[in-house]
Amino acid sequence: MEKEEKNRILNAIIYPILFVILIGLIHLVQFVFNLDFYWLGIYPQKLSAIGGVVSSVFIHGNFNHLFNNAVPLLILGSALFYFYKPIALKVVVWIVLMGGFWTWVMARESYHIGASGLIYGLFSFLLLSGFIRLNKQLISLSFFVVIVYGSMVWGIFPIKLNISYEAHFWGFVSGIILAIFYRKQGLQKEVFVWEEDDDIDKFDGEYWKSGYDSTDYKIDFKKKELD
Repeated sequence: MEKEEKNRILNAIIYPILFVILIGLIHLVQFVFNLDFYWLGIYPQKLSAIGGVVSSVFIHGNFNHLFNNAVPLLILGSALFYFYKPIALKVVVWIVLMGGFWTWVMARESYHIGASGLIYGLFSFLLLSGFIRLNKQLISLSFFVVIVYGSMVWGIFPIKLNISYEAHFWGFVSGIILAIFYRKQGLQKEVFVWEEDDDIDKFDGEYWKSGYDSTDYKIDFKKKELD
């Protein structure tokens, strides 16, 4: 593997790793000191809790919740920063802000915590972007996302009422909107340009100089077909 490719992979995974370490440390503080940061979550339509739009992403209920979010964050986050580096950070920020705000506006009255909304936004963004751009690499990534995380789509429906399906839904919607909004940035459909062959041009020039009447040929050929 070339050095440039290694650096590209390293740059792609470093941000998701740092984020997972951060949310892991925050939860460790809760566990060690027997604290509960649930009040940093999103409490819908409560003005004093609007800061939870951002802070809720860093708070998790238990280690199982943390682990279930950490793995897809690493995989989907690394894919985002690898294939969509110029806009990756913007996509993450806007998923958090849009998904979090809409959850604050229209979710059930309870504290909503965790990075699941962000994960659903990454999922829908990576899923849709490849098909919009019609780039082979990105379409392959879209199929990978479908195969590995396709079952996540059930999480946007009110099936398990003990989870914030509202955060899942609005994160998912945010990813779709951003995939459309940023469709012109980054990798695009490959366009092939066919070059003319100099030898053919040379042959054509000699052909016409020979004095052969192509019009007669075409007329005779047509007559033969009609007969």
